[in-house]
Amino acid sequence: MGGVPIAVFLSLALPAKLPQSWVDDLFSGLLKLAEEFRVTLAGGDTARSPNKIFADIVVLGSVPQGKAILRSGAKPGDRIFVTGALGGAANTLRMLQDGRGNILAADRNSYFYPPPRLEVGRILREQKLASAMIDISDGLSTDLAHICEESGFGAEIYAEAIPRAFYRSLRKHIDLNFALHGGEDYELLFTAPSKADIPAEISRVPITEIGKIIRGRRMVLKTKNKMRTLAPAGWEHFAKP
Repeated sequence: MGGVPIAVFLSLALPAKLPQSWVDDLFSGLLKLAEEFRVTLAGGDTARSPNKIFADIVVLGSVPQGKAILRSGAKPGDRIFVTGALGGAANTLRMLQDGRGNILAADRNSYFYPPPRLEVGRILREQKLASAMIDISDGLSTDLAHICEESGFGAEIYAEAIPRAFYRSLRKHIDLNFALHGGEDYELLFTAPSKADIPAEISRVPITEIGKIIRGRRMVLKTKNKMRTLAPAGWEHFAKP
């Protein structure tokens, strides 16, 4: 939304036999990131769990009144953009699940240390460049569907334009499906009016145009040879198992 983080609250439920070193490492990572972005660990709660680790993290932020970039502001003709590259986090998770440990550290970072794009969001808000915005936590297809649903329009996405992460461990770019549906990249997905002057980079973060908002409610994926319906196939929070 283009906001600025103020405070974080952490609630933990931990099994009694969990090593103290695990807790120390968790807090070390949390406080390091909080210090980098000048966010205060303001409170939370602790409890015992039977055998699992439960962590609930809430971040409180602020944005000038009436200036938040919502999901509902996209209009037909608006161009669609993403920051960074997509698919790296999902690919890393799949390799870990498959027991493939030969992942270079630079590739692991996309999953374990996703960079918060706070500065990009702030600049988009202050310069009034974005009409709608969301972060890609559930997958490009699913989060784009959220913008389309809230704005009341559809979208046309160009497959060849989607910036796919280059995976050094595999010496190739990530599969398109990971970039479309993988999620957990936490890059920004935003729309901008057709005449808006969107730079190729903001705060050294690449910005890529990947499509446009269209009339109707349908999302489509356009390739060189054909066009097909793009269904949201990322993470659905309340989907039936």
